[in-house]
Amino acid sequence: MLLLQFSTSHYCRKARLALGYKKVKYEVENLTPGLHILKVKPLTGLTTVPVLLPQIAGEPEAIADSTQIFKYLENYQKEPALFLPDDEQQTEAWMLEDWLDESIGTATRFVYYQYRAGEGKQIDPSLASQIVIAVVRQQYKINQANVQLATNRLATALEVLSIRWQKTDYLVSDRLSVADIAAAALLSPLALIPQYRQGYPWLFEHIVQVHQLCGEALPPGL
Repeated sequence: MLLLQFSTSHYCRKARLALGYKKVKYEVENLTPGLHILKVKPLTGLTTVPVLLPQIAGEPEAIADSTQIFKYLENYQKEPALFLPDDEQQTEAWMLEDWLDESIGTATRFVYYQYRAGEGKQIDPSLASQIVIAVVRQQYKINQANVQLATNRLATALEVLSIRWQKTDYLVSDRLSVADIAAAALLSPLALIPQYRQGYPWLFEHIVQVHQLCGEALPPGL
């Protein structure tokens, strides 16, 4: 299998965690933001990554979107199971995954790229890195006003996750679910921001735990 991705994308990390947990062998092709459209749009009709190419006879040519990749992998290889056996708990896990995917992952992006354009510029001051940061900020119209909204959204999310994760090691049930993978991936960019590393040590303990379960290299900052 081949995963089309941006190497720094937390949504692509989400797909890699699922592939790793399923122990599916795959390779990655790192695309250039902007130019990636030429590769992925003919395959999926969309302009987003990750895109998984199974490259197996009888399987779909391409699966777009990290959530759809979850569903494909569960059908492709049943064990180890990514979905919870209890339907009600799995529905809860999907609700959390969707919230993290549609709201919190976006908030993380805004806060992270605002930091990288300012205080965090020295993490990678290279011209290539700064061009990518500028392109992302322009594409998503990242400014101080919507970064503040994103910061508030993250604060609420971390309160919710704290209550769940401090009760048990997992967000739903007593084992890994799509919710844990989504949280571990979509909040991982915060590891490079000192205020989050210092204020939420429990968050990064769980992010490390999920990465270890999935056999995925830890994100920058961890």
